[in-house]
Amino acid sequence: MSSVINNKMTLVAALKSVQPLTYKQKINLVMQLSLPAILTQVSFIMMEYIDAAMVGSMGAAASAAIGLVLSTTWLFGGMCNAASVGFSIQTAHCIGAGENDKARQMLRQGIIVTGIFSLFLAAIGMAISSYLPDWLGSGTAIKKDAIDYFFIYACSLPIYQLKNLAAMLLQSSGNMRAPSIINTVMCLLDIVFNLLFIFPSHQIMIGNISFTMPGLDMGVAGAALGTAVAEAVAAIAMLWMVCCKSPILHFLKHDKWKLTREYVYKAIKLGFPVGLEHAVLTGAIVVTTAIVAPLGAVAIATNSFAVTAESLCYMPGYGIAIAASPLVGQSIGAKRWDLTHHFARITVGMGVVIMTIMAFIMFVIAPYIFAFLTPDLAVQEIGTKILRIEMFAEPMFALSIVIAGVLRGEGDTFVPSILNICSIWCVRIPLSLLLASSLGVMGVWIAMSIELCCRGLLLFMRLWRKEWFKREDNGRHYNAI
Repeated sequence: MSSVINNKMTLVAALKSVQPLTYKQKINLVMQLSLPAILTQVSFIMMEYIDAAMVGSMGAAASAAIGLVLSTTWLFGGMCNAASVGFSIQTAHCIGAGENDKARQMLRQGIIVTGIFSLFLAAIGMAISSYLPDWLGSGTAIKKDAIDYFFIYACSLPIYQLKNLAAMLLQSSGNMRAPSIINTVMCLLDIVFNLLFIFPSHQIMIGNISFTMPGLDMGVAGAALGTAVAEAVAAIAMLWMVCCKSPILHFLKHDKWKLTREYVYKAIKLGFPVGLEHAVLTGAIVVTTAIVAPLGAVAIATNSFAVTAESLCYMPGYGIAIAASPLVGQSIGAKRWDLTHHFARITVGMGVVIMTIMAFIMFVIAPYIFAFLTPDLAVQEIGTKILRIEMFAEPMFALSIVIAGVLRGEGDTFVPSILNICSIWCVRIPLSLLLASSLGVMGVWIAMSIELCCRGLLLFMRLWRKEWFKREDNGRHYNAI
């Protein structure tokens, strides 16, 4: 058993092992699950960087059009994530307890429930797309592009939802590699499709070889369509992996497509706080966008590019948080409180260290990042300043991100959601309103930095109150949920 543990031991095998794991073995297990998730998140960010650079080459107005509706796309995307959370948490608990039949039921019921939910969201998104730029206070110069971009995004929500559900369930089963590979390929496809849809046909030189790259010259709308097509390819691959290839979750002939009230109710109970949190938090970001919008296209573009640049720092934290949820969830399902305790501490510590290092690197290279993202000198100058200010808050931001993943694995979603909501609405929004009038977009980012520190502190206090987090397993079974 020892040699298996040291090499490619799965999470399920670790939970079933009667032998205690050494600290090194626990770290190895965390790394096995975290690295693919981190690489996935980093690949997403590189895709966003390249997307931003492609759109940025068309000028500040094109970037501002996407930046205007970007926070609203996060709102809708977050709701899709929340719909998947309730099923992924239950799946992790079932697998940890050895109840694979129930885990397969979560997949089938998740497809039905989240599929219907995403169609509902798509209908809402398409209905409000023509009104959204006016609600956010945009000028007429970017209105049409903003409408086209958001409408296409809304149409693609069911695709995103199914891909997201399949990825979360694969991760809950301990399979982090397949979602990582598929999402990385999706990012590469997104670049190809963007080249096809955004720009007109043009010559490309690779060494001494020249060829014509076909293009549809759709501009900003092409950026949305390129991403949607890449998402569709990834969704098909992800569903095939979870429905046909997963050794735990794959479909069997006798499986029935019948909703079970108990499972659906619990999924809603677990996912609703997360959805409410996403709605309120992203709603606050929409309000922040509305605060920035009257400052002009340069301010909107600067804010949008800074958000994209900052994501390179925090996405590794989200990758670790994704891994933390099945680690903690399956450990709780198996009643292995010793593993629950250490997995929580290891993932939180790893997240803080990695994001702190990334923040230091970003502080140094911020001018070069903005030079890559946009040729606009005004955007480069202001963006570098606000990004460097926010880097000081990254360690505390790391606490909030990874701890949220740990608590989600336990099934604790309500209180953390309330803490996040209170932090952003009671700290960030009032401070943004206060500082934006005198400091412009820089004041908004100072307010954000202060709020991220408050949020990290609140989430850490929540985790510290957990009995299993404060001490080792001494034979008692703590009430985890």
